[in-house]
Amino acid sequence: MEHVVALDVSMGKSTIVVYDRLKRCEYEGIIEHTRFAFESLHERLQAIKLQDGQAPEIVFEATGVYSKGIETFLKDYGYKYCRINPLEANLQMKSMRRNKTDKSDAHELAKTHFNLERQNTYQQEEYYEQMRGLSRYYDEIDTEINHLMNRMHAILQLSFPELVRLFSTRSALFLNVVQLYPHPDYVLEHSKIVIRNRLKANTRKNLSLKRAEEKGMALLEAASQSYPAIKRNDIRCEQVRDYAKRIANLKEKKEQLVQQMVVLSKERREYQILMSCPGIGETTAVRLIGELGDIRRFKNHKQLNAYVGIDIMRYQSGQTLYKDKINKRGNNKLRKILFFMVKTMITLRQKTNNHIVDYYDKLKTQPQRKPHKVAVIACMNKFLKVAFYLIQHNLSYDYETASTCS
Repeated sequence: MEHVVALDVSMGKSTIVVYDRLKRCEYEGIIEHTRFAFESLHERLQAIKLQDGQAPEIVFEATGVYSKGIETFLKDYGYKYCRINPLEANLQMKSMRRNKTDKSDAHELAKTHFNLERQNTYQQEEYYEQMRGLSRYYDEIDTEINHLMNRMHAILQLSFPELVRLFSTRSALFLNVVQLYPHPDYVLEHSKIVIRNRLKANTRKNLSLKRAEEKGMALLEAASQSYPAIKRNDIRCEQVRDYAKRIANLKEKKEQLVQQMVVLSKERREYQILMSCPGIGETTAVRLIGELGDIRRFKNHKQLNAYVGIDIMRYQSGQTLYKDKINKRGNNKLRKILFFMVKTMITLRQKTNNHIVDYYDKLKTQPQRKPHKVAVIACMNKFLKVAFYLIQHNLSYDYETASTCS
């Protein structure tokens, strides 16, 4: 390499250094993350390219949203770059004595780049960036729903605790009932016919008259036995109604996000392959793509395991040997999706022919049977190996093929 350009990125600006092949610093400065500054940087990079006959090596440390501007600029102008993980950068630049400043970090990045074989960062299609954004938005909404559910539950224990036992708290019907009847007094002032009609009219999903009447009668019975801790005119009754309404709206937004991801993905081969796997529905398929990104960028399934954070971590020193456990230095959102995906596969064992479930049963019935979570993690590992093979070879799921390749 003839020249190395290293950047230490912070909020709104970056420290930049340029080193020649003799490891001498030719330039040091600060650039603002503005259009004018990026165009000036482009001119500097082009001048180096013209001088050397090749583009310079560009390296910077990933700093979350702050480094996205630099990355977008480099993609737009067609530059290859090396974006390194902060933990990896810290280990590579480690020394006995080191002053840590933005300026020194930029110099260390440049100098270590000459000694290390850093690979250029794989640049994914815009599709994967959009899927990642939608998946993260979905996850944020899910977290917000959980927070609101906890707050709503706390107030319902004061106003109408029987509702939590009478209805499934995750159902649309429950949220409708909370909005209509946050306090038993609201129920007792209506007849079962009125309650039945209101439940049917306010539930978006098809609710039969018979079921609405059964729920109405159960609601009346619960209201007559309830002894609330607050009065019907308490502000918390209005508060719990508001929570129920917000949760219902957020759930609708989640469904819309899934449909957006499906529309983006339905012509993509990896989506079709994942959908061919038993126990995987639309939501799981699109969220896997959103968190995995382009799976083809991994060289083997072991790299994929490390990205997820289920690679094995061992510790042994002298006579000390700790039990093996997963690393967890990976994508925790993806681990969660995969964990619940395997649990769903196990639940649907009677309806599908799935080698993952067979593997789970094998682990649970062998002489030294594995604990449930250990078996599920092993199934996640097996699924990733199969998914990697199928997508790399453009194959749909087949029980025999999947059993062979895993």
